[in-house]
Amino acid sequence: MSVDSAKPAPRPHGWGNFLLDFGPLLSFFIAYLIAKSQLGSLLGTIAATFVFMVAVLVAMGCSLYFYRRVSPMMWISAILVVGFGGLTIYFHDPRFIQLKPTLIFGGFAVFLLAGWLTGRPFLQYLFGPIFEGLSERGWMKLTRNWAFFFAGMAVFNEVLRATVSFDTWLFVKVWGVTALTFLFGAANVPMLLRNGLTLEAPAEPEKPTPEAEG
Repeated sequence: MSVDSAKPAPRPHGWGNFLLDFGPLLSFFIAYLIAKSQLGSLLGTIAATFVFMVAVLVAMGCSLYFYRRVSPMMWISAILVVGFGGLTIYFHDPRFIQLKPTLIFGGFAVFLLAGWLTGRPFLQYLFGPIFEGLSERGWMKLTRNWAFFFAGMAVFNEVLRATVSFDTWLFVKVWGVTALTFLFGAANVPMLLRNGLTLEAPAEPEKPTPEAEG
């Protein structure tokens, strides 16, 4: 086995992780703005949905190429985007693509709540290497907090679908929901630090000098 093949696959981080997660949604938003001005609201939505589906598949391909893995959340999102995007295009009904966030948020909420209630912090299995040093209690609290957050976001998406236009819903989905997610993640940092999270990278062992080897 070569040295390169023995190296662990790099994990998405920083801008790479942000682009993989946010890029397809941003592509949907931009494509809708462009297509709507040329084709009208309904056909613009159909065209943007197709772009969204392609962008999600491209993001998965980039994740496989650069990181040799696709996260479970990306798999779930891609399946729902392609599935509900296909229904949106087939029936010419944007309500299908609007329903996708409710199913994603609701599914995550149920999954995490089940883990929290049974004493199994499922987030630890997904993000264990990222949150170095976090205690079992910290993982349980983090799992509970995100479960309630996702449940709230599922309800929020349904309220938006029922009360505002597609344009407003899309704007809130791209910018509002993204901002809320970042803010909620930041609000959890003090709790994580109190429960063992370390933000410092572990020190690398010093390499022996030629004199020491001799």
